Amino acid sequence: MSLSTPNTSPFPPSAPTDLTAVEVRTGSVTLGWTAARPGCCAVVGYDITYYQAFDDVIYSAAVGNVTGTTITNYLQPGRQYSFRVTARDSLGHRSASTDTLTVVTPVTDTGPDTTPPSAPRNLTVGGVTASTATLSWSPSTDDVGVLGYQVYRFDGWFTSTLVATVPGTTYTVALPPPTPLRNLYYVRARDAAGNVSIASDTVTLPTTSTPTPPPPSTCRVTYRNQSEWQGGFVATVTVRNTGTAPIDGWTVTFAFPGDQQVTSGWNAVLAQTGAGVTARDVDWNRVLAPDGSATFGVQGRWNADDAPPTGFSLNGAVCAVD
Repeated sequence: MSLSTPNTSPFPPSAPTDLTAVEVRTGSVTLGWTAARPGCCAVVGYDITYYQAFDDVIYSAAVGNVTGTTITNYLQPGRQYSFRVTARDSLGHRSASTDTLTVVTPVTDTGPDTTPPSAPRNLTVGGVTASTATLSWSPSTDDVGVLGYQVYRFDGWFTSTLVATVPGTTYTVALPPPTPLRNLYYVRARDAAGNVSIASDTVTLPTTSTPTPPPPSTCRVTYRNQSEWQGGFVATVTVRNTGTAPIDGWTVTFAFPGDQQVTSGWNAVLAQTGAGVTARDVDWNRVLAPDGSATFGVQGRWNADDAPPTGFSLNGAVCAVD
Protein backbone atom coordinates (compact mmCIF):
# COMPACT_ATOMS: atom_id res chain seq x y z
CA MET A 1 0.00 0.00 0.00
CA SER A 2 1.39 3.36 -1.02
CA LEU A 3 0.67 6.72 0.51
CA SER A 4 -0.01 9.75 -1.70
CA THR A 5 2.21 12.77 -1.14
CA PRO A 6 0.40 16.07 -0.49
CA ASN A 7 0.84 18.69 -3.18
CA THR A 8 3.16 21.26 -1.62
CA SER A 9 4.10 22.93 -4.91
CA PRO A 10 4.88 26.62 -4.44
CA PHE A 11 3.41 27.49 -7.81
CA PRO A 12 0.81 30.28 -7.77
CA PRO A 13 -2.35 30.32 -9.85
CA SER A 14 -2.16 31.37 -13.48
CA ALA A 15 -3.18 34.91 -14.33
CA PRO A 16 -6.85 35.53 -15.05
CA THR A 17 -7.49 36.36 -18.70
CA ASP A 18 -9.93 38.21 -20.94
CA LEU A 19 -10.59 41.11 -18.58
CA THR A 20 -13.48 43.11 -20.06
CA ALA A 21 -15.85 45.88 -19.06
CA VAL A 22 -19.32 44.37 -19.09
CA GLU A 23 -20.98 47.70 -18.27
CA VAL A 24 -19.61 51.21 -17.73
CA ARG A 25 -21.77 53.83 -15.99
CA THR A 26 -21.12 57.24 -14.48
CA GLY A 27 -20.26 55.83 -11.05
CA SER A 28 -19.59 52.15 -11.61
CA VAL A 29 -17.73 49.69 -13.82
CA THR A 30 -18.79 46.04 -14.03
CA LEU A 31 -15.85 43.78 -14.83
CA GLY A 32 -15.73 40.24 -16.12
CA TRP A 33 -12.81 37.84 -16.63
CA THR A 34 -11.91 34.21 -17.31
CA ALA A 35 -11.00 32.31 -14.15
CA ALA A 36 -7.40 31.55 -13.24
CA ARG A 37 -6.13 27.98 -13.21
CA PRO A 38 -4.99 26.73 -9.77
CA GLY A 39 -1.30 26.12 -9.14
CA CYS A 40 -0.61 24.18 -5.98
CA CYS A 41 -3.88 25.08 -4.31
CA ALA A 42 -7.44 26.06 -4.94
CA VAL A 43 -8.16 29.61 -6.07
CA VAL A 44 -10.17 31.35 -3.34
CA GLY A 45 -10.52 34.88 -4.64
CA TYR A 46 -9.40 37.79 -6.82
CA ASP A 47 -7.89 41.18 -6.09
CA ILE A 48 -8.71 44.17 -8.27
CA THR A 49 -6.44 47.23 -8.38
CA TYR A 50 -7.48 50.37 -10.22
CA TYR A 51 -6.51 54.00 -10.55
CA GLN A 52 -7.55 57.18 -12.26
CA ALA A 53 -5.44 58.23 -15.21
CA PHE A 54 -2.62 60.66 -14.44
CA ASP A 55 -2.97 60.21 -10.68
CA ASP A 56 -0.69 58.46 -8.19
CA VAL A 57 -3.43 57.02 -5.93
CA ILE A 58 -4.15 53.31 -6.39
CA TYR A 59 -7.37 51.72 -5.11
CA SER A 60 -8.08 48.06 -4.48
CA ALA A 61 -10.96 45.66 -3.94
CA ALA A 62 -11.10 41.97 -3.01
CA VAL A 63 -13.75 39.45 -4.07
CA GLY A 64 -14.29 35.74 -3.67
CA ASN A 65 -13.92 33.00 -6.25
CA VAL A 66 -16.04 34.71 -8.89
CA THR A 67 -15.47 35.83 -12.48
CA GLY A 68 -16.90 39.30 -12.26
CA THR A 69 -17.71 42.20 -9.96
CA THR A 70 -18.94 45.78 -9.99
CA ILE A 71 -16.59 48.52 -8.77
CA THR A 72 -18.22 51.69 -7.40
CA ASN A 73 -15.82 53.21 -4.85
CA TYR A 74 -14.07 56.41 -5.95
CA LEU A 75 -15.49 56.35 -9.48
CA GLN A 76 -16.75 59.62 -10.96
CA PRO A 77 -18.42 60.64 -14.24
CA GLY A 78 -16.27 61.56 -17.22
CA ARG A 79 -13.04 60.08 -15.85
CA GLN A 80 -10.56 57.52 -17.15
CA TYR A 81 -9.73 54.45 -15.05
CA SER A 82 -7.42 51.47 -15.50
CA PHE A 83 -8.09 48.05 -13.94
CA ARG A 84 -6.05 44.87 -13.34
CA VAL A 85 -7.06 41.60 -11.67
CA THR A 86 -4.94 38.97 -9.90
CA ALA A 87 -5.93 35.61 -8.45
CA ARG A 88 -5.01 34.33 -4.97
CA ASP A 89 -5.09 30.78 -3.62
CA SER A 90 -5.74 29.25 -0.22
CA LEU A 91 -2.08 29.58 0.82
CA GLY A 92 -1.86 33.24 -0.16
CA HIS A 93 -0.03 32.78 -3.44
CA ARG A 94 -0.91 35.47 -5.96
CA SER A 95 -0.90 35.18 -9.72
CA ALA A 96 0.43 37.62 -12.24
CA SER A 97 -2.10 40.26 -13.20
CA THR A 98 -4.29 40.48 -16.24
CA ASP A 99 -3.51 42.92 -18.99
CA THR A 100 -4.60 46.44 -18.07
CA LEU A 101 -8.16 47.39 -19.02
CA THR A 102 -8.78 51.11 -19.53
CA VAL A 103 -12.25 52.67 -19.67
CA VAL A 104 -13.75 56.14 -19.47
CA THR A 105 -16.99 56.70 -17.59
CA PRO A 106 -19.82 58.61 -19.33
CA VAL A 107 -21.03 61.99 -18.09
CA THR A 108 -24.63 60.73 -17.89
CA ASP A 109 -26.40 57.38 -17.75
CA THR A 110 -29.72 58.62 -19.10
CA GLY A 111 -28.94 61.16 -21.83
CA PRO A 112 -29.32 60.57 -25.55
CA ASP A 113 -25.54 60.17 -25.92
CA THR A 114 -23.60 58.08 -23.42
CA THR A 115 -20.88 56.85 -25.78
CA PRO A 116 -17.51 58.63 -25.57
CA PRO A 117 -15.45 59.42 -28.68
CA SER A 118 -12.52 57.22 -29.60
CA ALA A 119 -9.10 58.16 -28.26
CA PRO A 120 -6.95 60.50 -30.37
CA ARG A 121 -4.05 58.59 -31.95
CA ASN A 122 -0.53 59.34 -33.17
CA LEU A 123 0.14 62.34 -30.94
CA THR A 124 3.43 63.87 -32.10
CA VAL A 125 5.56 66.95 -31.52
CA GLY A 126 6.73 68.95 -34.53
CA GLY A 127 7.47 72.44 -35.71
CA VAL A 128 9.81 73.05 -32.78
CA THR A 129 11.23 76.57 -32.58
CA ALA A 130 13.21 78.30 -29.86
CA SER A 131 10.02 78.99 -27.95
CA THR A 132 7.15 76.86 -29.30
CA ALA A 133 6.24 73.42 -30.57
CA THR A 134 3.20 72.13 -32.42
CA LEU A 135 1.26 69.10 -31.21
CA SER A 136 -0.67 67.14 -33.83
CA TRP A 137 -2.78 63.99 -33.71
CA SER A 138 -5.13 61.84 -35.76
CA PRO A 139 -8.83 62.70 -35.48
CA SER A 140 -11.17 60.78 -33.20
CA THR A 141 -14.52 59.30 -34.18
CA ASP A 142 -17.84 59.43 -32.37
CA ASP A 143 -21.33 58.00 -32.91
CA VAL A 144 -22.77 61.54 -32.96
CA GLY A 145 -19.82 63.80 -33.68
CA VAL A 146 -16.57 65.08 -32.18
CA LEU A 147 -16.96 68.64 -30.91
CA GLY A 148 -13.28 69.32 -30.20
CA TYR A 149 -10.14 68.30 -28.36
CA GLN A 150 -8.80 69.12 -24.91
CA VAL A 151 -5.02 69.49 -24.55
CA TYR A 152 -3.54 68.75 -21.12
CA ARG A 153 -0.13 69.19 -19.50
CA PHE A 154 0.87 66.53 -16.93
CA ASP A 155 3.71 66.96 -14.44
CA GLY A 156 4.53 63.24 -14.34
CA TRP A 157 3.17 62.81 -10.81
CA PHE A 158 -0.49 63.58 -10.29
CA THR A 159 -1.34 67.07 -11.57
CA SER A 160 -2.94 67.58 -14.98
CA THR A 161 -3.73 71.06 -16.27
CA LEU A 162 -6.12 71.81 -19.11
CA VAL A 163 -4.06 73.95 -21.48
CA ALA A 164 -6.49 74.53 -24.34
CA THR A 165 -9.67 73.36 -26.05
CA VAL A 166 -9.34 73.37 -29.85
CA PRO A 167 -11.65 72.37 -32.71
CA GLY A 168 -8.93 70.83 -34.89
CA THR A 169 -6.10 68.33 -34.58
CA THR A 170 -3.15 70.67 -33.96
CA TYR A 171 -2.12 73.03 -31.19
CA THR A 172 0.96 75.23 -30.85
CA VAL A 173 2.24 75.42 -27.28
CA ALA A 174 4.95 77.52 -25.65
CA LEU A 175 7.98 75.51 -24.58
CA PRO A 176 8.25 75.29 -20.78
CA PRO A 177 11.35 76.41 -18.88
CA PRO A 178 13.66 73.73 -17.43
CA THR A 179 12.05 72.07 -14.39
CA PRO A 180 12.59 68.95 -12.25
CA LEU A 181 9.08 67.85 -13.23
CA ARG A 182 8.34 66.21 -16.55
CA ASN A 183 6.50 68.14 -19.25
CA LEU A 184 4.11 65.55 -20.63
CA TYR A 185 1.20 66.45 -22.88
CA TYR A 186 -1.84 64.42 -23.88
CA VAL A 187 -5.14 65.00 -25.68
CA ARG A 188 -8.76 63.92 -25.16
CA ALA A 189 -11.61 64.17 -27.65
CA ARG A 190 -14.93 65.62 -26.49
CA ASP A 191 -18.42 65.31 -27.97
CA ALA A 192 -21.41 67.65 -27.76
CA ALA A 193 -22.87 65.79 -24.76
CA GLY A 194 -19.68 66.34 -22.75
CA ASN A 195 -18.40 62.76 -22.99
CA VAL A 196 -14.60 62.61 -23.13
CA SER A 197 -12.44 59.97 -24.72
CA ILE A 198 -9.67 57.88 -23.27
CA ALA A 199 -6.52 59.98 -23.35
CA SER A 200 -4.03 59.77 -26.16
CA ASP A 201 -0.52 58.57 -25.51
CA THR A 202 1.71 61.19 -23.90
CA VAL A 203 4.54 63.13 -25.52
CA THR A 204 7.34 65.09 -23.87
CA LEU A 205 8.10 68.64 -24.92
CA PRO A 206 11.65 69.97 -24.97
CA THR A 207 12.36 72.84 -22.61
CA THR A 208 13.61 76.27 -23.43
CA SER A 209 17.38 76.71 -23.20
CA THR A 210 19.37 79.70 -22.07
CA PRO A 211 17.89 82.67 -23.93
CA THR A 212 19.89 83.87 -26.90
CA PRO A 213 19.56 87.25 -28.56
CA PRO A 214 16.86 87.18 -31.23
CA PRO A 215 18.03 87.33 -34.82
CA PRO A 216 17.52 90.59 -36.71
CA SER A 217 13.95 91.03 -37.82
CA THR A 218 13.35 90.16 -41.47
CA CYS A 219 9.66 91.00 -41.54
CA ARG A 220 7.37 93.94 -40.91
CA VAL A 221 3.65 93.81 -40.15
CA THR A 222 1.00 96.48 -40.51
CA TYR A 223 -2.36 95.97 -38.77
CA ARG A 224 -5.18 98.36 -39.66
CA ASN A 225 -8.78 98.48 -38.48
CA GLN A 226 -10.70 99.22 -41.67
CA SER A 227 -14.02 99.57 -39.88
CA GLU A 228 -15.27 99.16 -36.35
CA TRP A 229 -18.68 99.21 -34.72
CA GLN A 230 -20.04 98.23 -31.34
CA GLY A 231 -19.54 94.48 -31.23
CA GLY A 232 -17.71 94.05 -34.53
CA PHE A 233 -14.69 94.99 -36.65
CA VAL A 234 -12.95 94.44 -39.98
CA ALA A 235 -9.14 94.65 -40.10
CA THR A 236 -6.39 94.03 -42.63
CA VAL A 237 -2.93 92.65 -41.88
CA THR A 238 -0.01 93.17 -44.25
CA VAL A 239 3.16 91.13 -43.75
CA ARG A 240 6.29 92.22 -45.63
CA ASN A 241 9.50 90.26 -46.19
CA THR A 242 12.32 92.69 -45.31
CA GLY A 243 15.03 90.05 -45.74
CA THR A 244 17.18 89.28 -48.75
CA ALA A 245 15.87 85.75 -49.43
CA PRO A 246 12.38 84.73 -50.54
CA ILE A 247 10.06 83.09 -48.00
CA ASP A 248 8.23 80.07 -49.40
CA GLY A 249 5.29 79.46 -47.07
CA TRP A 250 4.35 81.79 -44.24
CA THR A 251 2.53 81.63 -40.94
CA VAL A 252 1.77 84.82 -39.04
CA THR A 253 0.90 84.62 -35.34
CA PHE A 254 -0.35 87.30 -32.98
CA ALA A 255 -2.52 87.73 -29.90
CA PHE A 256 -5.44 90.06 -29.40
CA PRO A 257 -5.03 92.23 -26.28
CA GLY A 258 -8.81 92.57 -25.99
CA ASP A 259 -11.66 90.08 -26.18
CA GLN A 260 -11.85 89.90 -29.97
CA GLN A 261 -13.00 86.69 -31.64
CA VAL A 262 -12.33 85.97 -35.31
CA THR A 263 -15.46 85.03 -37.25
CA SER A 264 -14.14 85.01 -40.83
CA GLY A 265 -11.28 86.17 -43.03
CA TRP A 266 -9.81 86.17 -46.51
CA ASN A 267 -6.46 85.59 -48.23
CA ALA A 268 -5.32 83.39 -45.29
CA VAL A 269 -6.39 80.34 -43.32
CA LEU A 270 -7.26 81.67 -39.87
CA ALA A 271 -7.50 79.82 -36.56
CA GLN A 272 -7.86 81.13 -33.01
CA THR A 273 -7.15 79.55 -29.63
CA GLY A 274 -7.90 81.83 -26.70
CA ALA A 275 -6.44 85.21 -27.60
CA GLY A 276 -3.88 83.73 -30.01
CA VAL A 277 -4.49 83.87 -33.76
CA THR A 278 -2.67 81.93 -36.48
CA ALA A 279 -2.87 82.97 -40.15
CA ARG A 280 -1.39 80.68 -42.82
CA ASP A 281 -0.91 81.34 -46.54
CA VAL A 282 -3.46 80.05 -49.04
CA ASP A 283 -0.91 78.62 -51.48
CA TRP A 284 -1.27 81.21 -54.24
CA ASN A 285 0.24 83.85 -51.91
CA ARG A 286 2.67 81.57 -50.12
CA VAL A 287 5.87 83.10 -51.58
CA LEU A 288 7.05 86.42 -50.18
CA ALA A 289 9.82 87.76 -52.40
CA PRO A 290 12.41 90.12 -50.87
CA ASP A 291 10.50 93.33 -50.16
CA GLY A 292 7.33 91.48 -51.19
CA SER A 293 4.17 91.41 -49.08
CA ALA A 294 0.86 89.67 -48.57
CA THR A 295 -2.31 91.19 -47.14
CA PHE A 296 -5.09 89.23 -45.50
CA GLY A 297 -8.32 90.27 -43.86
CA VAL A 298 -9.91 89.53 -40.52
CA GLN A 299 -13.54 90.01 -39.51
CA GLY A 300 -14.57 89.48 -35.92
CA ARG A 301 -16.60 90.45 -32.93
CA TRP A 302 -15.74 92.06 -29.60
CA ASN A 303 -17.49 93.10 -26.43
CA ALA A 304 -15.26 95.08 -24.06
CA ASP A 305 -12.10 95.95 -25.99
CA ASP A 306 -11.03 96.09 -29.65
CA ALA A 307 -7.43 97.24 -29.09
CA PRO A 308 -5.10 96.23 -31.95
CA PRO A 309 -2.39 93.58 -31.47
CA THR A 310 1.08 94.94 -30.77
CA GLY A 311 3.28 91.91 -31.50
CA PHE A 312 3.51 89.68 -34.58
CA SER A 313 5.72 86.75 -35.64
CA LEU A 314 6.38 85.32 -39.09
CA ASN A 315 7.29 81.61 -39.09
CA GLY A 316 8.28 81.95 -35.44
CA ALA A 317 10.48 85.06 -35.91
CA VAL A 318 9.41 88.32 -34.31
CA CYS A 319 8.48 91.05 -36.80
CA ALA A 320 8.78 94.82 -36.62
CA VAL A 321 5.39 96.53 -36.36
CA ASP A 322 4.25 99.69 -38.13
